[in-house]
Amino acid sequence: MKRVISLIFIGVIFMSCEKENDVAVISTQFGDMVVEFSPEVAPMHVDNFKILAKEGYFNGTTFHRVIPGFMIQGGDPNSKDNDRMNDGTGGRAGKFFGIGREEDPDSWLVPGEFNESLHLKGTLSMARTSNPNSASSQFFICHAPQSGLDNQYTVFGQVISGLEIIDQIANVKTPRLENRSYQGPDGDNPFEKVEMTVKIMKKSEAIQD
Repeated sequence: MKRVISLIFIGVIFMSCEKENDVAVISTQFGDMVVEFSPEVAPMHVDNFKILAKEGYFNGTTFHRVIPGFMIQGGDPNSKDNDRMNDGTGGRAGKFFGIGREEDPDSWLVPGEFNESLHLKGTLSMARTSNPNSASSQFFICHAPQSGLDNQYTVFGQVISGLEIIDQIANVKTPRLENRSYQGPDGDNPFEKVEMTVKIMKKSEAIQD
């Protein structure tokens, strides 16, 4: 009987450890956003984001496209330089997912994993081109619900702490916000860079009671 109880106790401990999920902490000059992942609906996208974050790939990149009432977008390595015009054109996947040339990491992309998760405020979703299988490192976080994006872009997480940070980032000054007729490609790019660092942590470490 003691052996059975011990085994049950060990099993409970093991399951508790399994429930200790990783989260992403996206830090900016406005504060931190804590993102809980959804590997059950988008395992490749979660894996890709975590690999890149652990590489330090996102550190020093910016939220280069911010639109109040819509979303904030970032994750492009090109945004590390001072050329605003190339922001939004770069990025790669963290590993080979079967798209691109395996010997050329710069060509790696992530296939679409469209799912039933909704685009709500704080939803973490993946940017892409018109090709549904073209995700790389660029992601966006919804500033408000966006039903038109549901099943069109891959949702793979949700901000569970720091929703107010999204509000602050979404409302920073941009050329288009200052002048609605502005037509430059950097129209939604903040005048002052909103840089980020991203860390992967245990949920209990990221959110302290």
